[in-house]
Amino acid sequence: MNGFYPEGKIYETQENKRSLSSVAALGDAIVRETVLEAPVIMCDTDHNLIVDLGCMKGVIPRSEGAIGIDDGSTRDIALISRVGRTVCFVVTEFKTDKNGEMYAVLSRKRAQEICKEHIKVGLQIGEIIDAKITHLESFGAFCDIGCGNIALLPIDAISVSRISHPKDRFKVGDDIKAIIKNIAPDGKITLSHKELLGTWEENAQNFSAGQTVTGVVRSVEDYGIFVEITPNLAGLAEPKEGVKVGQRASVYIKSILRDKMKIKLIIIDSFDAFYSPEIKYFETASPITEWSYSPKDCYKRISTKFCG
Repeated sequence: MNGFYPEGKIYETQENKRSLSSVAALGDAIVRETVLEAPVIMCDTDHNLIVDLGCMKGVIPRSEGAIGIDDGSTRDIALISRVGRTVCFVVTEFKTDKNGEMYAVLSRKRAQEICKEHIKVGLQIGEIIDAKITHLESFGAFCDIGCGNIALLPIDAISVSRISHPKDRFKVGDDIKAIIKNIAPDGKITLSHKELLGTWEENAQNFSAGQTVTGVVRSVEDYGIFVEITPNLAGLAEPKEGVKVGQRASVYIKSILRDKMKIKLIIIDSFDAFYSPEIKYFETASPITEWSYSPKDCYKRISTKFCG
């Protein structure tokens, strides 16, 4: 189970459950240095994490709570915020407390190191991976890509349809697919996402001129209003008073111009109501070396190259 999983992915697996089922099974996990997962039930006053292993108690000492805790590059809030959630770890040894009860000493830091090594040796640029949204900022989404190791998904790599903030597309806790865009010499990972959401043609084929569909207003300009009808497809509507960014809109599809990669819309109505188009993944073959959003005969080219 020494794999590449965001925290929360392996807790319910049969292999994880077997490893947590008994002291003997935990002992075998020590020998194999198996990455396991279980829920944190408390963070004590010294910021040690107390973990419910089922068959016994587990303790992650503060210094073993995450890479960077010792040098201050990771703040203690990263430990406190794990209470009530599952965490990845390896079992390092058994000890006995002052009451004579045995407990397991765990290391989340070591699990993260194992995952980092897996990234370095086992993965490549262009590979599709599982990720979990952990934090949103105006410039991008931070994602757990394995055992609490964090990578950045920049806002301009989230979708072809432009958004004003990552919260327009994701919420914390979302499980997503992502592509490894870059691996820096210091080990920092940058992700991309838009290449998985389909090309212009793959999205446009679901719509026809004459339809009225639902969308989200993404931009209001003097010359028109951009309305997103799927995460990788937006059209330009004629100007209309009172329309605001973020509103839900019903739009009439006036025309679909494949050679210009344009969809012309007319806004029928707009109103304040939450609406987020469903994320559908089109691309599954991994790794991706090159991706083209544009139709082949379109003069405008939007593409991505994933270079190792």
